[in-house]
Amino acid sequence: MEIQQRFAKEGFAVFGTNASENKLLAFLKEHYPSVIKDNEIDLNELKACAGLPVDEKVNGYGLNFVGRNFARAKYAQKTDRELRLNTHLSKELDTTQNLVLKGDNLDCLKILKSHYTGRIKCIYIDPPYNTASDEFVYPDKFDKEEAEVLGLANLSESDFARMDFSFKTRKSHNGWLAFMYPRLLLARDLLSKDGVIFISIDDNEQANLKLLCDDVFQEENFEGHIHWRRRHNQPNDKTKMIGLVAEHILSYSKNKEEYKTRGVGKVDLTGSFSNPDNDKRGDWASKPWKVGSGQSGSRYIITNPTNGKTYDEEWMGDETTYNALVEDDRIVFPKKGDGFPRKKYFKQERENEGQSATNWWSHQDFGHNQGANDEMTRLFGAKNVFSNPKPKELIRGLIQISKVESNDIVLDFFAGSGTTGHAVMQLNAEDGGNRKFILCQIDEPIKKDKPAYQFCIDNSLAPVVSSITIERLKRAGQKIAQDLEEENLKSGMFPEDKKPIPDMGFKVFDSVEAPSLKLGDDGQISMPENNTDALSRVFNMIFTVGLDEPAQVPEEVVKDCIYKIGSHHYLTNSEKISREDFSKAVKNGKVFIDGWTASLNGTLQNFKEGVTIVF
Repeated sequence: MEIQQRFAKEGFAVFGTNASENKLLAFLKEHYPSVIKDNEIDLNELKACAGLPVDEKVNGYGLNFVGRNFARAKYAQKTDRELRLNTHLSKELDTTQNLVLKGDNLDCLKILKSHYTGRIKCIYIDPPYNTASDEFVYPDKFDKEEAEVLGLANLSESDFARMDFSFKTRKSHNGWLAFMYPRLLLARDLLSKDGVIFISIDDNEQANLKLLCDDVFQEENFEGHIHWRRRHNQPNDKTKMIGLVAEHILSYSKNKEEYKTRGVGKVDLTGSFSNPDNDKRGDWASKPWKVGSGQSGSRYIITNPTNGKTYDEEWMGDETTYNALVEDDRIVFPKKGDGFPRKKYFKQERENEGQSATNWWSHQDFGHNQGANDEMTRLFGAKNVFSNPKPKELIRGLIQISKVESNDIVLDFFAGSGTTGHAVMQLNAEDGGNRKFILCQIDEPIKKDKPAYQFCIDNSLAPVVSSITIERLKRAGQKIAQDLEEENLKSGMFPEDKKPIPDMGFKVFDSVEAPSLKLGDDGQISMPENNTDALSRVFNMIFTVGLDEPAQVPEEVVKDCIYKIGSHHYLTNSEKISREDFSKAVKNGKVFIDGWTASLNGTLQNFKEGVTIVF
């Protein structure tokens, strides 16, 4: 009899079994809208959501790409991984509210679901692009063995042969979409009702990604397609008809109407402002008062007061409005030669109202790859530690238009060099906010011929990409804190104008194999050895139960045994806990016990009514 069943038979409440996690049908429309299409139920989609057998026979790619139902089943599959706290790599462990998860993001996203479903305000991802390279570090499996695990039926030898060909062929659209699909479904679960996701992509997959996102997030929640100029110089590639200077960023809201209720976020003010006439209202710029092509306005005659020239045109406002602007010294004419009147607008006024974003993001305002490379060089004191990271100015702009406010959470589950975390810390430093970040990065090995490999060796770091992610966060946080401290020390600054040092820390968790019952050579089932420290076992309960914020540090009540957050008590190594301590915990709140370190002894038997066993 499995250990979970033993506890249940003895009358304990057991948390973490498959039977307690099926929410698919109960919240169908809210959480799985792809089942409802044109006011009808897609039966295959409903079967996939419910975990029922689905015929994998499909043609082509796009919404019906090869492996779609396989990928859908992977989304619903329970992860066999858990998290282990890495105190060595963490920074400011006891106070930070930021998280860095090291491991396959498919597992990490599933672990995050219990607490963070509907809590993430903004997601940015820069997934691996579909290239001609055979190298792909994510371990997704699409084979017969995995099909049996997932419970997929009706797959013939020819079906598997077709899938095998589709996923192993270079630049396979089917394989890339099957890889992205379960991760986007999980991302949708995590987004808050007014949340937004941004996805960077290149020309090769942007059209297919758009179709996939229309399916996952629904087409009506498409917010826009940003074209970001990633290069500041003009390419001169004679082998291509069109030189590549821009990348795509697709944006979707969880629910467009909910997003609108908080208002659209604004980006930093752009444009050149000056004050050539010493206007007491400060720096200003101007825009034409004459209507542009295709616009309509009011027609009347305007006279240039400096040379008497008259203009009979259509203008942006009526004559009464124009005269009021003249009286308020808001109309200017070009000093040299003839020219139409222009309306002043002041920098201070524009800053107060904010500037809306467009779908074209220039490298001057939102950074470029070379600038991001240069910043990495300054931070690490070495060149080419990470190839073409995204600039923090770009991510900062995306966070701004998402209207991520203080205490909101930003998630990046393809963290790379850690730009998203850097951007969150920088924005908090600028406006005193307390935004939090969660980053996920797989431990991708770094090749020995790469500069990053030697950097890791020289700095006693594991030669994997996540080491670069974490080191960048540490160095960026130190630089931001140092700059703030220097600014605060400037003479003449009032105490109330000094900026606080924001949260520059992060808790690091390693993804490790979760405990499971082992079948020995003698056919006997044995309990796994407990090689995980007590605090990590407690954090896994916190992630699994989902009641408390995993970024908190629980208070230790009994060393290596009892921890608490508020009135919730988390117990591990229960055989070491005295009857008295058990009694105190039960009387003072909810009690959750780690099932993998629990034993059905007399003490635990006496408290079965007041505890929940967690696996």
